[in-house]
Amino acid sequence: MKKPANSNFYQLSPDAILNCVEKNGFTPTGEIQQLNSYENRVFNIKLEPSDAYPMTELIAKFYRPGRWSRETLLDEHAFEAELKQESLAVATAYILKNGTTVDEFDGIYFTFFEKIRGRLLQELMPAHFKHMGRWLGQLHNIAERAPALHRPTLGPSNDHKWEVLDQLYDHVSPEVRGEYLDAAELIFSRLDELLADTKLIRTHGDLHRGNILESPTEGFVVVDFDDFVNGPSIQDVWMLMPDTDFQDSDEFQEFVSGYEELRHFPYHELPLIPLLRGYRIINYAAWILNRWSDPSFPKIFPEFNTYKYWAEETESLNRIARSLDQR
Repeated sequence: MKKPANSNFYQLSPDAILNCVEKNGFTPTGEIQQLNSYENRVFNIKLEPSDAYPMTELIAKFYRPGRWSRETLLDEHAFEAELKQESLAVATAYILKNGTTVDEFDGIYFTFFEKIRGRLLQELMPAHFKHMGRWLGQLHNIAERAPALHRPTLGPSNDHKWEVLDQLYDHVSPEVRGEYLDAAELIFSRLDELLADTKLIRTHGDLHRGNILESPTEGFVVVDFDDFVNGPSIQDVWMLMPDTDFQDSDEFQEFVSGYEELRHFPYHELPLIPLLRGYRIINYAAWILNRWSDPSFPKIFPEFNTYKYWAEETESLNRIARSLDQR
């Protein structure tokens, strides 16, 4: 009997990974290092350089089964390639033996990305924010040319967020379930109202400092477009800011000045930010729930499914809901 893809995913062996690399024309040295990723299985692979592939390393990414289709992954890789062609510093996927950027092993999609040498930014200084604003302005100019046809859309017609609440219902602690759902429903209703009048474009979707590398050769390089969606452009702004009350900060002003060198900053979308923050909190809880069968998740999130976890989540949502009443 064939094992389910999830079982294969949890038990990916170094031999299987290196065979996938070799099958696609690369020559691995046998040295392999697993990188941090809760969602996917990501590895740094050392290579013997060749005429066809002169690089000495690549990043192998094996995607968690059941989340993305081949078409959604190809959309992501095409967007990254489009950005790279326009001289934006992003990591792009290699074309594999099948003529695309996505191959499959035992029901698991995988991709090989170029290795970007750089370090995570421990702190973003005001000068960094201006550079990031300019970078994001260029990305959004490219992103608005066309939608991503197979990626999710964070818009008023997207029922996914309401489905998430249905999934969570039986898992929220009964003591706070009513408060949690009331706050979540208010946040989602207001989000739908505002998104109805908002232009949606392709967005990175998860742009925070943990996804930005500082490269000695390319400056800032943005990685991990795993949450790439069609959505409001402000989705790519708020997670970069230093705190929730950032609009009078030097960092925000520098960011806007860089962004507006290339396009008008969407000030009218700022009211979306607390709603997007609430959406992220709820979606994150559902993300943990839907991966609870992964043996690593109960170890990583030991407080999930406890009263303490849900009480803290409820208070976070209530703070957002109260702030909406004050607007």
